[in-house]
Amino acid sequence: MEIKEFIEVFASQFDETEPEVFTPDCEFHELEEWSSLLGFAILNVIAKKYGAKVMLFEMRNCKTIQDLYTIVQSRL
Repeated sequence: MEIKEFIEVFASQFDETEPEVFTPDCEFHELEEWSSLLGFAILNVIAKKYGAKVMLFEMRNCKTIQDLYTIVQSRL
């Protein structure tokens, strides 16, 4: 899995945020559309698509999409 694919999967959960906002350095908690419900949806997609279980507290500790990607990569 490459970061570009991961970002596309991540971004697919958002309805109103422009796709170009999603970069490895995107601080996703700061996005206007961000919510804890959206966080759960992203964790669910990650588990289904990659078979990597990431806990909610781990996602909360991530600042950027790259941080989350690093965790997922470590579990593949």
